[in-house]
Amino acid sequence: MYVTDPIGDLLTRIRNAQKARRGSCKTSLSRLRLELCQLLKREGWIQDVVVSGEAPKQEIEVIFSKERPALTLARVSRPGRRAYSTAADLKPVLRGYGMAILTTSQGLLTDREARRKKVGGEILCTIS
Repeated sequence: MYVTDPIGDLLTRIRNAQKARRGSCKTSLSRLRLELCQLLKREGWIQDVVVSGEAPKQEIEVIFSKERPALTLARVSRPGRRAYSTAADLKPVLRGYGMAILTTSQGLLTDREARRKKVGGEILCTIS
């Protein structure tokens, strides 16, 4: 099946799996999806990311953390309306308790990292 918004699809799969009280969810592998999941793992929002399968049909399995409540994921930049921000214009999400994920010239960064490195970019999503 062809997906026009792969990041939106990943976020929806995560939201739906958590609402169904599943411990994990699977999605097809892409470099951007893998980097996004690894960023969520590094920041402590999810427990683990596992890549499985053979080369043309690889999948990413996102394993949720049992200690954390269900994530509130919101897609900011959509294919029909892109949202860009400079480092000076980035505001903390939920006064610093949440985070925004940006795609920059230096790769995927959280809003804190982007402010610290003084780079802006496209705001992919917010997490709280």
